[in-house]
Amino acid sequence: MPVDHVEHKIVWDSDQWHCVLSGEHRGSSGTGSFLLYPGCDCSLLGGDGAGADNDLYINQAVVFIEDAIQYRSINHRVDSKSLWLYRWYYSRTCQWILSLTITLILALAFVEEPSSLTVTSDVRYRLPAWNPPCGLTESLELLCFLVFGVDVSVKSYLIGWKEFWKNKWLMAYILTLIVSLSDWIVSLSFFCTESLRIRRILRPFFLLQNSSMMKKTLKSINSTLPEMASVVLLLAVHLSLFTMFAMLLFARTKDNQQDKEWVVYFRNLPDSLTSLLVLLTTANNPDVMIPAYSKNRAYSIFFILFTVLGNLFLMNLLTAIIYNQFRGYLLKSVQSSLFRRRLGIRAAFEVLSTLKETPANAQQSYVSSGALHQVLQKVEMDSRCKQAILRSLKMCSCDQLSAAQFQKLFEELDKDAIKQHPPSPEYQSHFMQKLQFAFGHPYFGYLGNVVALANIISICVVLVMDADKQPSERDDFFLGAINCFFILYYLLEMLLKILAMGLRRYLSYPSNRFDGLLTVILLILEIATFAVYGFPHPGWRPEFMGLLSLWDMVRLVNMLIVFRFLRIIPNMKFMALVVTTLLDLVKNLRAFAGILVVVFYAFAITGIMLFKGAVVPLGNTSAANTTFANGTLQCGTYEQLEYWPNNFDDFAAAVVTLWDVMVVNNWQVFLDAFSRYSSPWAKIYFVAWWLISSVIWVNLFVALLLENFIHKWDRRCHRESLSDVEYQRTVELMFRDVLEEPTEEELMEKLHQHPHLQLCR
Repeated sequence: MPVDHVEHKIVWDSDQWHCVLSGEHRGSSGTGSFLLYPGCDCSLLGGDGAGADNDLYINQAVVFIEDAIQYRSINHRVDSKSLWLYRWYYSRTCQWILSLTITLILALAFVEEPSSLTVTSDVRYRLPAWNPPCGLTESLELLCFLVFGVDVSVKSYLIGWKEFWKNKWLMAYILTLIVSLSDWIVSLSFFCTESLRIRRILRPFFLLQNSSMMKKTLKSINSTLPEMASVVLLLAVHLSLFTMFAMLLFARTKDNQQDKEWVVYFRNLPDSLTSLLVLLTTANNPDVMIPAYSKNRAYSIFFILFTVLGNLFLMNLLTAIIYNQFRGYLLKSVQSSLFRRRLGIRAAFEVLSTLKETPANAQQSYVSSGALHQVLQKVEMDSRCKQAILRSLKMCSCDQLSAAQFQKLFEELDKDAIKQHPPSPEYQSHFMQKLQFAFGHPYFGYLGNVVALANIISICVVLVMDADKQPSERDDFFLGAINCFFILYYLLEMLLKILAMGLRRYLSYPSNRFDGLLTVILLILEIATFAVYGFPHPGWRPEFMGLLSLWDMVRLVNMLIVFRFLRIIPNMKFMALVVTTLLDLVKNLRAFAGILVVVFYAFAITGIMLFKGAVVPLGNTSAANTTFANGTLQCGTYEQLEYWPNNFDDFAAAVVTLWDVMVVNNWQVFLDAFSRYSSPWAKIYFVAWWLISSVIWVNLFVALLLENFIHKWDRRCHRESLSDVEYQRTVELMFRDVLEEPTEEELMEKLHQHPHLQLCR
């Protein structure tokens, strides 16, 4: 029933020793006006105008704790409908749909004109690609835009109008959608014949704005840029000075035979800058100095001095600065994440503290353990953390939790993810106990490593002996026999380990799962081989039957056996440390990989716009044997090296070309070729890509790798490894030991600034 007005008063009830709400409903507004009387310091009021009931407070606490788990901001609406919408938006289904939409709109670049749906990207042999009819990909784009429109609308509503104007990412999100839709309308107006599509460059933004870790990483990179700019400027000065010296040293003379250095590398200022810039990456070393060095050995001093100052000093100094500065800014970002977690937990405490009466003379608020238990049943969190918190709550003898006790319970979220292995089975038989001891002992695992090593050596011997033989000349009897023997041993080893450890404990170790899976696959392949070709015997030669020959089957088995040799890694402590560092790095690289995807995507689309169709083949014959300008092609050029597949004629080819340039091996070939085929200004594009990808991003990757490795090395030195416990690290946990805990005053001050909560104490 609609009401006309709502007015609330909070008054002190001396008989019940707590604050009570009194009011009269006389309006349709969802927000009430609150009159706070002196002496009332025990209530927290939500955004609802009506008296907030226990269910609302429970739901608010649930959402605040989930925000803390995910390091999300709590500055969103907290009324009943908004909380339902908020949890629905961050549900796995909605987030999966959003991620699928982002993947779809990014993947359209492979299908749109120019399509990448060809077998090869070589301009000499590439057949015309199938291009989708006008309206097909555009319809998918429109569907994606609709999902993004719903996404930004829900986000904007949940944070409120006041917070919206503070959120630059949301405003950029809306602007990107408007520009993309406008460009989409233009495409349909021209019946998809326009060559420039601005919205394609903007697509990576949808990936960027959807990841909070990517935003933090990007913010850290942006903060690191001023420090990097000083070293880059020093590199530019270094490059400019040595370019001037080079043009003076290798100036043109009357002797054309002595001017090879000038003709090839230092003919003019752009060529001189390009030659030394490439030398800075050592890609053209020693080619760039050979003409002068063959004339006079003293010229080598110039090139060595340039390389030492530029590559060894300045480039490594840039790496050190990026590591130091980026680590500092990333630390600040992780510190803010910790503050968000503590703030979410404290907000949940303040909400729950209103569910229980507090004595009038109490100096602190309390939360009942029953209310917290009720909240934990609804919170979506890792089962390990939930069970640990419930155990701690059960062990606590007090029925009332203070703010400090409440916060301490949720410190479980900050701990390493620990995986404890199930116990081994307990056998009553004395004989079985002896078997369990023997086959569960580490020495039995070492024996398996020795057998795997012997298997690898035998395979290598056979492969070396048969390397030069034709398939029809090979006798696979020996290789088939030893494979059969070793596979039977692996099967026996797996069964004995399961007997000793039990199936659950055996499968709890990743190395055992890896060994077991490979053993099963090897056994299936071996049985299939025997079924088709019979048992190994002298003169056992490959015959093509169906898709695979005998040699193909044996080779596949051998490759899997080589993979199985990786089982030795956990038994070598230092190698295990390195491998676990890399595995943890892969888990935590989503933000860095995402930013690299964004940069790759943007540069690939830009490259297509600039250089599509620029590379024209000289003919269908090999370019190495083709004459060009009345002479053979110069050695080391794009044409002579047959780099024809490296072009920007479609998205997939552009990505591979950018990868080849990022590796910087022979990247001067691309600089020269696209300068000739399109414009001399093309060098700016490739130099910009080299700076962003090879200099900045690779150094950031090195910084994170160093931080991860140093952290694991320190923990290895200060903590003994436990065989039954596995520790899993995240970026936040890497810095956990050096983070500062927020103070009570900071948390309460931030809570009082919440746009949708009003604290009355």
